[in-house]
Amino acid sequence: MSGDPLAALAELAPQAWLVGGAVRDRALGRDTADFDVTIAGRVDEIARSLGKAADGFAFELSAAFGAWRVVAHNRSWQLDLLPLDGAGIEDDLARRDLTINAIAAPLGSPEYIDPFGGLEDLRHRRLRAVSTEAFARDALRTLRLARLSCELAFEVESGTLALARAAAPGLADVAPERVFTEVKRVVCAPGALDGLALMDEIGATEVVLPELAALRGVDQSRFHHLDVAAHTRAVLAETIALEAEPDQLAGPAAAGLRSYLELPLANELTRGQALRFGALLHDIAKPQTRAVTPQGRVTFMGHDESGARLSSAILGRLRAGDRLREYVAALTRHHLRLGFLVHEMPLTRRSVYDYLHVTAPVAVDVIVLSVADRLATRGENSEAAIARHLELARQLIGEALAWVADPPRPPLRGDELARELEITPGPVIGGLLAELEAASFSGELATRAEAIERARELIAAGGAG
Repeated sequence: MSGDPLAALAELAPQAWLVGGAVRDRALGRDTADFDVTIAGRVDEIARSLGKAADGFAFELSAAFGAWRVVAHNRSWQLDLLPLDGAGIEDDLARRDLTINAIAAPLGSPEYIDPFGGLEDLRHRRLRAVSTEAFARDALRTLRLARLSCELAFEVESGTLALARAAAPGLADVAPERVFTEVKRVVCAPGALDGLALMDEIGATEVVLPELAALRGVDQSRFHHLDVAAHTRAVLAETIALEAEPDQLAGPAAAGLRSYLELPLANELTRGQALRFGALLHDIAKPQTRAVTPQGRVTFMGHDESGARLSSAILGRLRAGDRLREYVAALTRHHLRLGFLVHEMPLTRRSVYDYLHVTAPVAVDVIVLSVADRLATRGENSEAAIARHLELARQLIGEALAWVADPPRPPLRGDELARELEITPGPVIGGLLAELEAASFSGELATRAEAIERARELIAAGGAG
């Protein structure tokens, strides 16, 4: 049969309408392979039939909403089937959130069904509610409003803004998984900063990310020019800029860094996208750790370790996967290390090893975050501090990328070392191998024989574990 899933669906479901984002994309002249279709009929039966006919596979997406998804075996397209909500398509569209989402196109027809002026709103790049009940029906729509605004760069109509603000407290009762899906898309959008600002404006941040809202008004030391909330947004902006144009940081290694940040990490996020969550949460524990010394100096002692725990808890509350939680926690825990290391320049090879070893497996990522953090700090003595930080980061980024591509290893295996030293394998061997790996990376050992001799010296000195 044809590879067009919509043509196949039209044969299976005579009463079917393309709706949602696919209609928006078509009206805006954009290509898409992600379709939402409302049908009159048995959604489950039609989904299974479409899966067979279109060389895909079908599964239930939401029992509560009666939705099914059909995906091509080669992942080239995805189609969500939804049951008709009401007596006809006009009733269905009347229950939707925004006018630009309340446009339907009968399958196989170039015509639109547009009872609420959604096409006109598309032309004016405007987000407007279908009805006064739109957000009350599902509070998650308030987050979707922020997401669409920053994804499409559309303005929100004032009445719609008021409706969203009134409905935002209801987000407390929305399933965390649904909330996280929308928050992810806001954070990963080209206009992420605008989306977060709109979340603030409608009161959504206080409900879904109260820890982020708590950063407002938390003043910092003289080395900062912004409070913690504004600084956090500035760090996110710098992170996005470095992700898009890594040359400022990486120089000759820019292509390698760009490819690295495009690698998938977790929760359908690339490393670069996940890094945005690190930027958003890296100072999340500053309100709890703020103190002022008798001399009047503002400090945030321990906000890195406390922040690692808190960021993991926040993402856990949103039902993010363990890998993303661990990743963001590690970024938060280590985001200060490069700044401390600046004072040790020029670095020895052993110092380079120690830094990369302790920050693995986020050594590359946390360098990017630390640079974004430094660029967003424009208080006293900032220009000199930024220059020194960038100098060290440029030295380390290539080392970190090389470490990822080919991690260092001891110059011989544990069983070989045990045999050479005539000792029983155990924890002592593990300690020796760790030291030999560091010494080999640092250029302190040139041959296998030197490695064995170093191990003997360590045992004799009692420094093997």
